[in-house]
Amino acid sequence: MIRSRDQHAPTIGAVQERCGDAVVVVGAVNVDLVVAAARLPGPGETVVGGDLARYGGGKGANAAVAAARAGAPVELVGAVGADAEGTGAVDELCAEGVGTCGVARLDGVPTGVALIVTDDAGENQIAVGAGANARVDADAVRTALDGVLDRAGCVLVSTEIPDDAVVAAVRAAGAAGVACVLNPAPVTGAVLDLLGDAPVLTPNRSELADLHTRAGLPDAADDRARAVALAGRTGAPVVVTLGGDGVLLAHPDGAVREIPAGAAQVRDTTGAGDTFNGVLAAGLAAGRDLSDAAATAVVAASLSVASEGARTGMPRAAEIDAARG
Repeated sequence: MIRSRDQHAPTIGAVQERCGDAVVVVGAVNVDLVVAAARLPGPGETVVGGDLARYGGGKGANAAVAAARAGAPVELVGAVGADAEGTGAVDELCAEGVGTCGVARLDGVPTGVALIVTDDAGENQIAVGAGANARVDADAVRTALDGVLDRAGCVLVSTEIPDDAVVAAVRAAGAAGVACVLNPAPVTGAVLDLLGDAPVLTPNRSELADLHTRAGLPDAADDRARAVALAGRTGAPVVVTLGGDGVLLAHPDGAVREIPAGAAQVRDTTGAGDTFNGVLAAGLAAGRDLSDAAATAVVAASLSVASEGARTGMPRAAEIDAARG
């Protein structure tokens, strides 16, 4: 049953009066295997690139690192395999200052892996083997959140984990009166089920179009109209990430703000969205209003694309502040 907005979605300002400043991220942990090539392959085509590189990845883990580098206390809820890849992934997160008590180590299950190809323009193609991420369940999420929500200022949820775990995380945040950001990447049935729970949605342009269609909203001519319609449906702001064009912030009352992105040196866009979401959540947890938090997150995402790998270019708080001026 979808719960009402009044039960589960206090305003961000009201949330900040009652909660701490930690970011709690619920999402996937992967190992990214990356090949850089001159161009991306077409269907059935082989493209030869350079050496294989290994990086930490997963939308949940990436966003957790981005939030930690931005200065937030961070706890991650997810799962890895009880294998060398899982141990390495957790060690990397701990080295970034991310709390990993909520990351389960599962026997007999591989750690998630993403296979990534990047091209000279910084674009990418990604295929993910879910591994342990597919075993994150609702009960485990609720148990992990019970121990951290009392000091949380924002819960950030991504959808590379099962639907029941996504639903459990969003509704646990709402029941505790904690602001919740839901990154619908990809758009799943859980996202549609949660529209009435009023999380702050952060789709990209294609995800916005998919959400608009699958939610049965009236035809809309452009991103702006789709975002306003979706915000009206959820009763909460919608923040649409537009890559090099910045973000579009739509409110349920129809108000829209465009936040442009500055000039960026683009080497690899992998993880830019995760950077945006992590820094956005950090800003909300610290008590910033949504517009200011989004503007800061745009700057961080623009800085992140200058290096290869999802996390390599993620900026720290001082770099973000300097770039904002």
